[in-house]
Amino acid sequence: MSSNIKIFITLFLSVFVTTMGAGIIAPLLPVYTHELGGTAFEISLIFGAFSLTRSIFVPYFGKLSDQKGMKPFLTAGLFIYFIMSISYVYARDVNTLIFIRLGQGFASAMIFPVAQAYVGMITPLRQEGRIMGIFNMSLYGGLCAGPLIGGIIKDWFSLEYSFFSMGALTLSGFFLCLVFLPPEKHTQQGHKQVTKETVPYLTLLKNPMIFSLFMFRACFTTCIGITWAFLPLLADMKYGFSSSAIGVLVSINVFVSAVFQLPMGYLSDRFNKKIFVTAGGIIGTIAIYYINQASSFAEFAIANAVLGLAGGISFPAIMALGVIEGRRNKAMGSLMGLLSLGHSIGMLTGPLLAGALIDIFSFGIVFNSGAIILCAGTLLFIGNKNAWKIYQAS
Repeated sequence: MSSNIKIFITLFLSVFVTTMGAGIIAPLLPVYTHELGGTAFEISLIFGAFSLTRSIFVPYFGKLSDQKGMKPFLTAGLFIYFIMSISYVYARDVNTLIFIRLGQGFASAMIFPVAQAYVGMITPLRQEGRIMGIFNMSLYGGLCAGPLIGGIIKDWFSLEYSFFSMGALTLSGFFLCLVFLPPEKHTQQGHKQVTKETVPYLTLLKNPMIFSLFMFRACFTTCIGITWAFLPLLADMKYGFSSSAIGVLVSINVFVSAVFQLPMGYLSDRFNKKIFVTAGGIIGTIAIYYINQASSFAEFAIANAVLGLAGGISFPAIMALGVIEGRRNKAMGSLMGLLSLGHSIGMLTGPLLAGALIDIFSFGIVFNSGAIILCAGTLLFIGNKNAWKIYQAS
């Protein structure tokens, strides 16, 4: 158990510092791209490029980690992410930014789903919601602190310092995994590590529960992609908010989500997990629609906080269901890779769709479209009747 605690802490801190670095530049990229002369669609390409390579390689690395082990992919991914982070300093046009984002997406495919799969392997039975809720706090905590820090660094120093800060944080995550993370051997709870024969992704997706998890995750993150890519630009162009204020807006979302990860994970272990996923989908649909109605900093902050609440309610249950299915199908890495693929597809689709709609119509239609997409994903999940019977706490 002490060995598993050491593994958990190492993975938690590594993901926390890496996502903090990524969060530092998240609210700055749309404005920076606009300053370089980028259109709304080119801004969407900047965000979509990351998710494109992540979407392509996440299934491959998820399955490969089941066969070859997880530490090599984590350390390699963190080091490549560090190199790409420093490269931002030398970007002087939109095409260079797109190339860098492609590289970061590739590196990300080796980091987050593999870390989640490693945590899933050491998670005790019937504690999936609590453990994954705690681990999710590393992701949301880093993303919460990052935008706020990034806005302050930009206002007080310069954009280059923000990029160097992202690189330094990612490098520290690399050394944490390199030094403290042991190669996993028989760490999976209840049975040995998965065999080298992996379950095909198409077979996994034929499982109605896994398919509904995948689609809900994709629809929810489509809304997140829309918000992260274009809420900062809307706040800057239409309302003239400062970089610090925009950083606060983005941070509110992930802060609220981070706060609710642990209590919602704890509750999802004791009640039917579908209740939490469904509630999060409904609340998120309302929140993304309300962003379109907001006209002041306070209203934007409330809408973003409610969207964060939706994620805080639904994501621990989603990840807990993923751990259960990964254990059941003896494919933890593949299952986490599949959920990460859903996340990446949403983060790719959201900005691209939003950029095209803004160039053709206006900002208003973008957030309404997001609400429709999330509503559809929630209805699809609700339609999975088996979950009411299977995933109740024992």
